[in-house]
Amino acid sequence: MDYNFDEIVDRRNTNSYKWDSHRDVPADTLPLWVADMDFRTAPAIVDALRKRVEHGVFGYTYVPDEYYKAVIDWFENRHGIRFKRESIIYTSGVVPAVSAIIKALTQEDDKVIIQTPAYNCFFSSIRNNGCLVAENPLLYDNGRYSIDYEGLESLASDSRCKVLLFCNPHNPSGRVWTKEELQKVADICMRHNVFVISDEIHCEFTFDHHRYIPFASLSPEVALMSATCVSPSKAFNIAGLQIANIISDDSDTRARIDRAININEVCDVNPFGVVATIAAYTQGSDWLEALKDYLWNNYLYLRSRIEPYGDVLKLTPLEGTYLSWLDISSYKIKADVFSDKLLGKEHLMLNPGTMYGAAGEGFVRINLACPRKVLIEAVDRLLTFVAQLSLNFDK
Repeated sequence: MDYNFDEIVDRRNTNSYKWDSHRDVPADTLPLWVADMDFRTAPAIVDALRKRVEHGVFGYTYVPDEYYKAVIDWFENRHGIRFKRESIIYTSGVVPAVSAIIKALTQEDDKVIIQTPAYNCFFSSIRNNGCLVAENPLLYDNGRYSIDYEGLESLASDSRCKVLLFCNPHNPSGRVWTKEELQKVADICMRHNVFVISDEIHCEFTFDHHRYIPFASLSPEVALMSATCVSPSKAFNIAGLQIANIISDDSDTRARIDRAININEVCDVNPFGVVATIAAYTQGSDWLEALKDYLWNNYLYLRSRIEPYGDVLKLTPLEGTYLSWLDISSYKIKADVFSDKLLGKEHLMLNPGTMYGAAGEGFVRINLACPRKVLIEAVDRLLTFVAQLSLNFDK
């Protein structure tokens, strides 16, 4: 089946957080910031939701065996890991999942390690649970990020560091961690009894022969000292349906997580999230593959436009996610100032890198999940802006 990702779907005035939450911006603003897509979801999901809507009753939802089977089969067939039925805990989203796990496994003033730049909600999930952020900045060299294992070992050896909040694939850098990298992380954390929360929400988006390795797939021992957070929301653009899963093999840990989910009141999900997950994981594979091809070509287009500016703009290679990470540090301008001026002058909204911690200074994040026509216009605006910056920079 052919899927039309070039279609412009007007999302304005639909209460879209991405398009409607900034009421004070010009009407022609292009928002390439928050990580949702401007594409219609897979037709199989729309059909399943339409059928559910036609039933007309939307009471409290029971999650059926069909749901668990869809999740288990998808990850086994696509990613080579078989989750146990009893290991799966459903909840309303990956961020609530992360927050609940932190609540379950820490006490006030414990430390949680993150590798920065890191997804901005990691910071709030840690602090909202009364814990302290322990940053282990990624190493950045010649446009590529890697893990600072010495720094991780040092932090992990601190008895107050109870948890590593890990992102696999990594947002915002776009890295897809290799099996060897994951194993080094696991070895350090096991040595120091640090539990790993692995946010794997971007797992479906890997490109250019890079392969997603589930953290828990490394060994049964690693599966017991970690919890994996997954959701179809990013891959199928259904974040508003609020559905996610925590995978935890250790029964005692799982009981603590389940209790925290109930304390946080994120133990119920809506009927549409359940229906959409089943449809996505049983009928959405072809659509997802077509989407990945489209996103990769969006990235190649962006890269081709950025390459002539390589002396001042450096695009981090995209291994995973649909979020490009652009190094603007040559301009000697703070990332939030760059983003604000870009919005003011060219009506283009990007995320300043400092949203993801101090290690994101000198970068902006670009959401590639839009029709090509929109991306072309956005890149035109970006390059018009940096041309003016270049003139000022040269002076």
